Amino acid sequence: MIRIISAFILAMVSALSFAAGQALQLADSAPTQHVVVPGDTLWRISGTFLKEPWRWPEIWRMNRQEIRNPHWIYPGDVIVLDRDAQGNAMLRLQRGRLNPQIHSEMNEQAIPAIPPNVIRPFLSDPLVVDANALDNVARIVATQLDRVFLGNGDLAYVANADPAPRDWHIYRNGKPLRDPQSDDILGYEAFYLGTAKQVEAGNPATFEVLTATQEVGFGDRLLPANPPPLIAYVPHKPDFDVDGRVVSVYGGVDAAGRGSIISINRGTADGIEIGHVLALERNRVIHERDEQGHKAVIDIPPSRIGLLFVFRTFDRISYGLVVQSEGTVDVNDFVRTP
Repeated sequence: MIRIISAFILAMVSALSFAAGQALQLADSAPTQHVVVPGDTLWRISGTFLKEPWRWPEIWRMNRQEIRNPHWIYPGDVIVLDRDAQGNAMLRLQRGRLNPQIHSEMNEQAIPAIPPNVIRPFLSDPLVVDANALDNVARIVATQLDRVFLGNGDLAYVANADPAPRDWHIYRNGKPLRDPQSDDILGYEAFYLGTAKQVEAGNPATFEVLTATQEVGFGDRLLPANPPPLIAYVPHKPDFDVDGRVVSVYGGVDAAGRGSIISINRGTADGIEIGHVLALERNRVIHERDEQGHKAVIDIPPSRIGLLFVFRTFDRISYGLVVQSEGTVDVNDFVRTP
């Protein structure tokens, strides 16, 4: 539970605040309280109270440890907007009627940071792998009735499958992820295709395709499905300057919009962590001619085109959900501290 801490601790945390120093701006229609309901997310609730949702930890007066390992919020809890002794906005939580006793049950019912259905396949399974990392895992060697592509309910015959796991995820070797700035290969993307269950062990084993987000066919790879980790993370801005680029838009398309998943060329080695909110920006350059007819290049100040919520990090690359966008987000657009 996010606790109501004492005035002394509040003052100490405020003194150590990592905010940019600008006063918090409440949303125009910020309520005096919000009752948490199933389907809520921390990002949505943040936007209910704040014009800048990534400043959520500040209005809670959260310290560093609480940002990285916050307590859970549940449906039925009431978030109340108050003022401290100096008149500054702050939030407190009133625990609702839901009071589960078993830790795993608590986590299952807790409010997530962003919609879990969008990012669930990407939380625990490979996104970035080394070259040829999927070459020797279980793979489809034949399809039902020699079909070229498989869909929901179709059967696939899979070589080298461990007979123990029942639930599996289907992947395809993806493209190399190149840094737009250095042209270095940051890794290879494992392209998620759907889910399958093993219905009969053997070599080949018989699998049924449960869900197919893309066409599944001969040569595609399978890995046991691990349950997604239950991560409590809070939307917050980095306390350092980030200046990176968009590497790819997941799904093999060229442009992203709200709800898309993209990768960036900054990772844990650069200080990026789960829950970071980054501004997506575009720099514009206009080519003109001056009065003498000479070519001139005019740099237009960067314009914000969206916000990115980081939910998965690797050493040199991270994945995030585009939570706000104005127009499209393209490869090579900038990611910066908001």
